[in-house]
Amino acid sequence: MPTVVIPALLRKFTDGVERVEVPGRSIRELVRHLGERFPGIDKQLLEDGDIRPSIAVSIDGEIATGGVLDTVGEHSEVHFIPALGGGEV
Repeated sequence: MPTVVIPALLRKFTDGVERVEVPGRSIRELVRHLGERFPGIDKQLLEDGDIRPSIAVSIDGEIATGGVLDTVGEHSEVHFIPALGGGEV
């Protein structure tokens, strides 16, 4: 089962859980199962049915580019990486 690493900013939805095994063969399925287990986290990851533009997805160390359609292996590690806000210098 794939492992999802929850970013610190979203751990309030998981009661502090950092890593969780979630069934799924695509990012869409992983997010759906995350939302079932941790209500509200899916809405933080999705916008208009796809991954929010401010979030990058890494599957096994590679940045994914297919949004919710990206496939996930049975032993994959998935990271949802929120964009870092920047300011003027």
